[in-house]
Amino acid sequence: METALRLFRDEGFQPTTMRRIAKEAGVSLGNAYYYFASKDELVHELYLVIQRDHRDRALPLLREGGSLEENLTTVLHSGLDVMAPYHGFGGTFLQSALPTTSRSSPFSVESTDARAMAIDLMRDVLVASRQKTPPSLEKELPTLLWLAYLGVTLHWVTDSSPEQTRTRALIDGLSPVVAKAVKLARLPVARSMVGDVAKLMAKVSTREGVTTR
Repeated sequence: METALRLFRDEGFQPTTMRRIAKEAGVSLGNAYYYFASKDELVHELYLVIQRDHRDRALPLLREGGSLEENLTTVLHSGLDVMAPYHGFGGTFLQSALPTTSRSSPFSVESTDARAMAIDLMRDVLVASRQKTPPSLEKELPTLLWLAYLGVTLHWVTDSSPEQTRTRALIDGLSPVVAKAVKLARLPVARSMVGDVAKLMAKVSTREGVTTR
């Protein structure tokens, strides 16, 4: 796996063949296919590795009692830090992950562990932050934050600015907006809207093939 990721990073996804991976790893082509039937399976494994590395990097950086804006900004930026070495083949990863039938899709059954890890990280952001989550959104908000992170990731994949500075700026602008929206959601005037969001998330998360938990 480490050999494949290094080759993807250094030589690109398309030029790297399973034969090249096997040769560089010092194993037979048959052994390589025994562990991964295709490069798409390697992409799926990469998704899991990235989520695990993101969690391990972000958790120690969360500030207990810090603001939601601060902790969310920290987690989103640390996600970009983890993904940075793989930006060169981000477009290829996206092509592999977009079809709902793909193992690499963030919404696939095969991605359940990686998805749960990412949503749990967003839950940790909320728990560490001093800003309280509205009770009506307590269950759905971690998933909503994860979906926002997917949007940031999509922007990052297509970001050609130096070191993806536009995506960094997007994070810096998005986090305070999210924090303000969560604060407003506690007001009586917003309860109806919050209830609608909660119902929508419940409906989406239980649809066959689109489960987010």
